[in-house]
Amino acid sequence: MHTPVTIIGAGLGGLTLARVLHVHGIPVTVYEAESSPSARTQGGMLDIHDYNGQLALEAAGLMDEFRAIVLEGRQAMRVLDRDGTVLFEEGDDGTGGRPEAQRGELRQILLDSLPAGTVRWGHKVSSTRALGEGRHEVMFADGGTVVTSLLVGADGAWSRVRPLLSPATPEYVGTSFVETYLFDADTRHPGAAEAVGGGSLIAPAPGKEIFAHRESGDTLHTYVALSRPQDWFAAIDFTDAAAATARIAQEFDGWAPELTALITDGDTAPTLRPHYALPTGHRWDRVPGVTLLGDAAHLAAPNGEGANLAMLDGAELGKALAAHPDDIEAALSEYEQAMFPRSAEAVTFEGMEVQGIESENNTAQGLIDMFTEKGQ
Repeated sequence: MHTPVTIIGAGLGGLTLARVLHVHGIPVTVYEAESSPSARTQGGMLDIHDYNGQLALEAAGLMDEFRAIVLEGRQAMRVLDRDGTVLFEEGDDGTGGRPEAQRGELRQILLDSLPAGTVRWGHKVSSTRALGEGRHEVMFADGGTVVTSLLVGADGAWSRVRPLLSPATPEYVGTSFVETYLFDADTRHPGAAEAVGGGSLIAPAPGKEIFAHRESGDTLHTYVALSRPQDWFAAIDFTDAAAATARIAQEFDGWAPELTALITDGDTAPTLRPHYALPTGHRWDRVPGVTLLGDAAHLAAPNGEGANLAMLDGAELGKALAAHPDDIEAALSEYEQAMFPRSAEAVTFEGMEVQGIESENNTAQGLIDMFTEKGQ
């Protein structure tokens, strides 16, 4: 295929696509709004599943590099009641299908696998428009433009490419995370470190949940999930770290101190992460010369599948383009018809940690029952 591919967004999905295209000798350029690979931290741990994310890495020829960054033992998981009692525990013997790695290290593997200059940093998209006959123009905030015959929106929740295909916009789903970090936890926060253990901790209750993960070293990364309207969070001044921490901790009054310490003893200011989603089953009619992947196509509330699905989207799109070098539309159609049901299934099947936390069944025992039913 000689038509160059233009990808908007250098996240995991866009970079996986770029890598698979490179493997197949297809020219590609990625435009990314961030000024450099280190412009911001890339988030926490990701469990890369053997039925989607790892398949993408295999297609990209990067499984050895991935195995080298896997953090051993992090698949261990425990479920605690609000009083700190461990009700369920699962170890990590290395045979599980969802090894954990740091998102930033995974992204760097993908970046390192691409020829220099593939990613054009500091290119923030301001708008896109159709030119006819499958060609599209991308306008950047600095006034620059690029015209392409094959445009892929890998630019996340607030995609500037999506309007070429669909009028859908993300809507708040009713839940948010408040993130905190505890550093040097084994020595500085021993109670919280012991509660989390070597992998992850989940302490659920109706309308709320504490999820914490041991990342590289002895860093604990906590996601406090709350089912509250946006106005409730808007009333909290997150620029005042102490006041915001106290207000969030108040929602867990009476919980075990080793659990609330994951909130109150944070070494970073609490960060609000509202959850948005596109309509479940979001799809569009085929539009020549353009498609979407990852959150741009099927944004959902966090459910453990988002990064994995984005990577698989990228790999499958790259493989389809390589398989149909003389028929771009056949490749895009084949990709979309498989991607639509795949992403819809993931939204409805997964979501144990966030979706449904407002339910009266969001308890430790309810979560254990869910694990049992799903063969976890």
